[in-house]
Amino acid sequence: MNIFNEQINGKKDWAEIYQSIPAFKPLVEFIFGKENLPLAEIENLTPGTNAVFKVGEYVIKIFAPVESGYNQTSDLQTELFAMKRVKESPKVIADGFVDDKYLFNYMIMEYIHGVEVVEAVKTMTDEEKVELGRKLRQICDSMNTPCEPFHDGNRYNCWDNYPEKFKAERLNYIQTHDFGEKVFVHGDLCLDNMLLKDGELYILDFADAVHAPVCYEHALVAFACEFDPALLKGFFTGYTNESFTEMLFNGMLLHDFGGAILRELGEFDSLESLKELIKRSVKLT
Repeated sequence: MNIFNEQINGKKDWAEIYQSIPAFKPLVEFIFGKENLPLAEIENLTPGTNAVFKVGEYVIKIFAPVESGYNQTSDLQTELFAMKRVKESPKVIADGFVDDKYLFNYMIMEYIHGVEVVEAVKTMTDEEKVELGRKLRQICDSMNTPCEPFHDGNRYNCWDNYPEKFKAERLNYIQTHDFGEKVFVHGDLCLDNMLLKDGELYILDFADAVHAPVCYEHALVAFACEFDPALLKGFFTGYTNESFTEMLFNGMLLHDFGGAILRELGEFDSLESLKELIKRSVKLT
C-alpha cells in the first residue's frame, strides 16, 4: 500500500521519526478510516518508545515495527491485558495492525482531559501530596493482585555493564530469595504516567507491566517520587525504615530498570554494600 514512506532501519532511524506528525499523518488517517473514527487535528503527546499522538478525543499509539530494533508486539498484548484489568485507565476503543511497508500494530484509546501528575505536584501542598500518595497506594493495592502469568520482565539489559562478580551475586540472590507471591504490577509508575482529572487519578502506559512481586512496584514508585517526604507518607503506610530499605533493595534487584536507577545512588560492588548505600541514602521518616 505504501501509506508510510519513511525508512526505518534500526533505532537511530526510529528515534528521528517516531514523533513526526508529517511522517505518520497518512498512516493515522488510514487507521482512523479503517476504524470508522472521526479525524481531527493530530497533536504530539509525551514521547516514549512508540509513536503516540492525540487525535481529537482519542489517543493513538503506533508500536515500533521490528525493523526499528525494538520488538513491541508483546507490549501491545501486555497493554491490552493490563487495561482490561485496571479501571483507573483510559478505555481502549480499538486495536489492530496495518501491514504496509512495515507491519504496524496499533491501539486507540480515549483521551483523558487531565493534568500530568509530574506537573501537578509542583504546586501541591504537602497535605495534597499525602492524599495523592494515598490514592496511588489504593490503586496499587487493587491492581497488585494475583493474575495468570503474562510477562516476567527481563526485557532490558541494564545490568550488563556491572562487574561479573556482582552480576553473579545478584543472580544467585534473585534465584534463591523468596520475594513473595507474584501479582500484576504496572512496572513504570512514574509521575508522567499518571493524570489527575477532577480529583481522580488515572494510570497510563502499561507497556512495562509484568507478573512480579509487589516490591517490584513499590520500589519504582519510591524512586519515581524522588523520595518526596509527603508522597512517601501517603503511599508507604505500614512500612518502617527497616522494611522500606529491604523493599527497595529487593525491588530494584528484580526490576527491569533497577540497574540503571541504582547507579544514581552511588557506587557499590556487592549486595552488602548496595544495601548499606540504600540505607544511608534514603529513609522513610
